[in-house]
Amino acid sequence: MRNVVDWVAKVLVIVGALNWGLMGVWNYNLVTSLLGTGTLTTVVYDLVGLSALWMIYMLYEEMK
Repeated sequence: MRNVVDWVAKVLVIVGALNWGLMGVWNYNLVTSLLGTGTLTTVVYDLVGLSALWMIYMLYEEMK
């Protein structure tokens, strides 16, 4: 199960990073363009944030 969570977290962190890159370079929000401004967009942003926290946890565990 952890391998699935790790993979999903990595994908979501990449999506979040690409979205921030698009925002910085072209002021274009891909997530909002694809999903609108409703609850689903908020859920995606929440999942990206949780994925980043999971990645921090994974890095901490590797450093032990």
